[in-house]
Amino acid sequence: MSEQSQSPSQSQPEACEADRVAADRLEQVRNALPEAVALELAETFRLLTDPGRLRLIAALLEADELCVCDLAEVTGLSQTACSHNLRLLRAQRLVRYRKQGRKVYYTLDDNHIRVLLAVALQHVTHG
Repeated sequence: MSEQSQSPSQSQPEACEADRVAADRLEQVRNALPEAVALELAETFRLLTDPGRLRLIAALLEADELCVCDLAEVTGLSQTACSHNLRLLRAQRLVRYRKQGRKVYYTLDDNHIRVLLAVALQHVTHG
C-alpha cells in the first residue's frame, strides 16, 4: 500500500485532543514504578500464579510455621516439589526458614505477605 492511500490514522500516531497534564505531573507518574521495582514485583506475582505455591503460602498463613514434611502433607506436593517451591519463594523473600537439627521450618517472611494474600482472597471471593 502506498503512503498516499493510507488513512491519516495509519500514517500518524493518534494525537490526544484533551488538555495534557502538567509535564512535572507526567514525570512523577512515569517514575512511580521504577523498572527494577516493576521487574521484582512482576516476579513476585509470577511466583504466586502457581497453585502449589499458593497452597504453601496459605498453609503458612494458617499454621504460622511448618516443616517441609508437614507442608508437603497439607499441600499434596511431594517433598521434592515442596522444597523446590519453597526455595523459589525464599529467593523472592516471601518465606524464610530456620533449621532445628535436620528439620527445616518455614514461615512467611513478613506481614506484607499476609496482607497481600488477604487482599487477593477478598478480591476473588467477594460478590
